[in-house]
Amino acid sequence: MTATGLGTAVAIGLAVGAVGRFAVPGLRAVPVWLALVVGVVTAVLGTVVVGLADAGGRFGPLDLVVQVGSAVAGVALVALTTGREGSDPT
Repeated sequence: MTATGLGTAVAIGLAVGAVGRFAVPGLRAVPVWLALVVGVVTAVLGTVVVGLADAGGRFGPLDLVVQVGSAVAGVALVALTTGREGSDPT
């Protein structure tokens, strides 16, 4: 993982977390900090996975796609599992 890949992952994670938090109505129950942290962590994990799979060592379009995809998936997962009210199993 390069410094460019790490910096891009942090920026993309913050952007996806913020946009997801404010654009999607279902994310209102998720705190802003949680959406941002999950976006950054999942984007960085996506970069690590691509770095392990690709021995080239250069930042490329695949890295960008995986960063965005993993950040969106992470924020969506948190939105689906956090803040549900009124779901009484009885």
